[in-house]
Amino acid sequence: MLKVTQIRSSIGTKPKQRGTLRALGLRRIGASNTLEDRPEVRGMIARVPHLVKVEEVDS
Repeated sequence: MLKVTQIRSSIGTKPKQRGTLRALGLRRIGASNTLEDRPEVRGMIARVPHLVKVEEVDS
């Protein structure tokens, strides 16, 4: 499992990056979501690495 936390604002980012944050379940700075460690999720994280912090957690 991966804990994804938004650490920077999406203001001024491209629409695709804002959409990726929404798909990850993040809405505001400091918001966190726990997601399954899957290739699809890793790909989304790779699109916005400058906006999020990722931690591995035990399920």
